Amino acid sequence: MAAVTTLPPHAPLTHAQSPRERERPRPTVIQGGMGVAVSGWRLAREVSRSGHLGVVSGTAMDAVISRVLQDGDPGGHYRRALEHFPCQEMAQRVLDKYFIEGGREPGTPYKPIPKLTLSTARAGQELGVVGNFAEVWLAREGLDQHGGGGAVGINCLEKVQMATPTALFGAMLAGVDYVLMGAGIPREIPALLRALAAGEVGRISADVAGGKLRRYIEVDPVDLLGDDLPQLVRPDFLAIVSVDQLASYLHRDPEIRPDGFVVERPPAGGHSAPPRGKMQLDEQGEPVYGDRDEANLEKMVALGLPFWMAGAYSTPHLVAEAIAAGAVGVQVGTLFALSLDSGLADEPRAQMLEQLRTGELSVRNDPRASPTGFPFKVATMEGTASQVEVYEARPRLCDLSYLRQPYEREDGEVGYRCASEPVHMYLKKGGTLEETEGRKCLCNGLMANIGLGQERKDGYAEDTLITLGQDLTGATELIGRHPEGWTAVQAVSYLLEAVPGVRGLVASG
Repeated sequence: MAAVTTLPPHAPLTHAQSPRERERPRPTVIQGGMGVAVSGWRLAREVSRSGHLGVVSGTAMDAVISRVLQDGDPGGHYRRALEHFPCQEMAQRVLDKYFIEGGREPGTPYKPIPKLTLSTARAGQELGVVGNFAEVWLAREGLDQHGGGGAVGINCLEKVQMATPTALFGAMLAGVDYVLMGAGIPREIPALLRALAAGEVGRISADVAGGKLRRYIEVDPVDLLGDDLPQLVRPDFLAIVSVDQLASYLHRDPEIRPDGFVVERPPAGGHSAPPRGKMQLDEQGEPVYGDRDEANLEKMVALGLPFWMAGAYSTPHLVAEAIAAGAVGVQVGTLFALSLDSGLADEPRAQMLEQLRTGELSVRNDPRASPTGFPFKVATMEGTASQVEVYEARPRLCDLSYLRQPYEREDGEVGYRCASEPVHMYLKKGGTLEETEGRKCLCNGLMANIGLGQERKDGYAEDTLITLGQDLTGATELIGRHPEGWTAVQAVSYLLEAVPGVRGLVASG
């Protein structure tokens, strides 16, 4: 049975909490929110049932659910979740639009979905709400009766602003326990969550390049659900930060103060903060990080909020080291991304595990790959978009458009551009040639990673583009113990080997 430890003294109750919130657990292990559905509901459910925090990705869930439904919804899981959606008329509209009994014909392109804008079309909002609801609901399914004491969170990116309000509303409808967000400064998320919990319009400010007017991205719970709107509970919010200065800024004002932090070091997977100061590259063309890019943990402890360490905390002794330094625990991604329970398609997972066995797996921190301008970790794998020749053979297009940047046009209206779209189109929209160099289409690559890559009418199929953390120490240890691969539960057990008595969660009040 899982043992329970006491809550560290630096984890006070926050805001006006309901009884459920006061009982919300604080995990020792947070499974990272990765990619597009790599940290899917199956993975999050396994981690949660083991007594820790399983996290689903909140990125592109509108595309994920639409494509799974077009593939016939194998196992009927999303349809089962939608039976519990509070507005059955909305759920039915999504099913009528996308579900194909038996799945689409092989080679048939997936239907397009509404693109995100500052005022996304109603159908797009509904798809975003329903998709995130279903993912969280499936991760939480049976959790309360399971008795493991775990929790479910959702991870969103500050850089994908236009999806955030609807994603978090859908997650809250499913009873999500935690919201985690990084890749920017998520100062407006606490207010958004409070508004949604009160059934009010939730909004965040939009980052519009060259914008002279303040614009917002909104979701109106009453407008979308009407009388079907249930009472919602505000989840806890963990801000993902890279340095203590950002944590101190967010902590200073109660209006923007999170419930805790994930302190993410440079080796972490996905997007990472650029080095502070002028960008310098090493001999491999990767950003150089120094002492200024590391958080002062004594200052983190002094803030008085719980925090977790992330980025190269993949071994038992490093978990123990983080706890000894004052952290509640750690957030780990790579061990779970490579696990047999993640959403990765079988072929890329098998390829990476084989490279791990032979010591050939490597991860590059590419300063140019992401159209966001943030460095992005890319696993180097033969036959994938990580290779220059493979990616350059790809037709340059932008059809999913999650990383489009709103910009203000000369006429005062808002346009949208992505540094990975066709160069001539980007230049026509006021972008520069330099901004397009080396950029990759992350959206389509990440969808291909989970077996939902687009197949074009001309026969072209999108290539995978895998992101992992650069620390492979723990993964190498696990592949030695489990040559055929490991489960999420085995990863959790491994991480806690040096923390005696800690396997479950600790109560927050």
